[in-house]
Amino acid sequence: MQLSALLSKFNEPETLKMAQLGRELRAKGIKVIDLSLGEPDFNTPEHIRDAAKKAIDENWSHYTPVAGYIELKEAICKKLKRDNGLDYQPNQIVVSTGAKQCIANTMFSILFDDDEIIIPTPYWVSYSEIARMTRAKVVFISTTPESGFKLTPEQLEQAITEKTKLFIFSSPCNPTGATYTKDELQALAKVFAKHADVYIISDEIYEYINYSHEGGRYESIAQFPDVKDRVIIINGLSKGFAMTGWRLGYTASNVEIAKANQKVQGQITSGTNSITQRAAVTALDSPLDATFKMVEEFKRRRKRVLELLKEMPHIKCVEPEGAFYVFPDVRYYLGKNFNGQVINNASDLSMYLLNEAHVSTVSGDAFGQPGYIRISFANSMENIEEGFKRIKSGLEKLS
Repeated sequence: MQLSALLSKFNEPETLKMAQLGRELRAKGIKVIDLSLGEPDFNTPEHIRDAAKKAIDENWSHYTPVAGYIELKEAICKKLKRDNGLDYQPNQIVVSTGAKQCIANTMFSILFDDDEIIIPTPYWVSYSEIARMTRAKVVFISTTPESGFKLTPEQLEQAITEKTKLFIFSSPCNPTGATYTKDELQALAKVFAKHADVYIISDEIYEYINYSHEGGRYESIAQFPDVKDRVIIINGLSKGFAMTGWRLGYTASNVEIAKANQKVQGQITSGTNSITQRAAVTALDSPLDATFKMVEEFKRRRKRVLELLKEMPHIKCVEPEGAFYVFPDVRYYLGKNFNGQVINNASDLSMYLLNEAHVSTVSGDAFGQPGYIRISFANSMENIEEGFKRIKSGLEKLS
């Protein structure tokens, strides 16, 4: 059987691969602690679930508009104004089946053969792989722990060429938790202002899970007038509202990009699930009490996870400012072995921790940062305590 050569251009997400391997071990009766997936362990708040039940009873069961219900797009515009101080109109919003589809729609709308996309590393695993599907050239810029894993204006300026078409980043970042301040974003915006042909995807899916701006407004690069028309905001309800399985994301952009995204989506999935959309209106229009309560628990877990990492003498870790991951440096353990099995890289270490300690993590190689692993604390405190106990014990067995 001869399949498309395109399949050789990109890889399956390492995050999903590790989750699948964990499930396979559980099927054999092994208790695996899952610290790999980026999924809140909270249930969707009751008022959102009730809205979905009401939508079913009211027979919201037909095809939806490709770009989303007008009521939902209006709710998104109100949210952007309320939480971010940004002005958008419904015709600038496209609702999709998850933020990942939003990214794909946007990349297919903007990129083509040999266009360049700049991605600062570490980065979320799908950025590069979706870009490769468009046959664009991926250009990575390495950030460092010393900079808090944040891109500098000087690095950005140096990377932009006449072929650069798109830049993508996340704040807070998956996997590092790095969160850009207003001043840091403004410095990047000044660089983009000099390059009028470059679009910017701002992945803001972890917006609410933010520890560095307590009591303040989330800072989006779209707030700067010189670049706003070229910014495509990516957001959704998975992380901040514990709605991962509901699959709803959205873009906010200029009208031209919105129309292009709608055109792409119209040929692939058409409109997003009707019940999810009705529930999303309630989620966005309601007070964020449940979200903030969830974030408080993540903050408590982050504190404990950082304490547990400090008990491992050869581990170094930058404190995450957002999201629900730690991204420790594990290079000390590379080259060591267990029963003759050599740990050559972080991928080997993740597999060792899965098979021997029965804890699933994700290799930093998947995020463009060799020598690191991503550990999620979107799990119960009980599982976190047990998982880190196993990780510590597993690392101590390496020689």
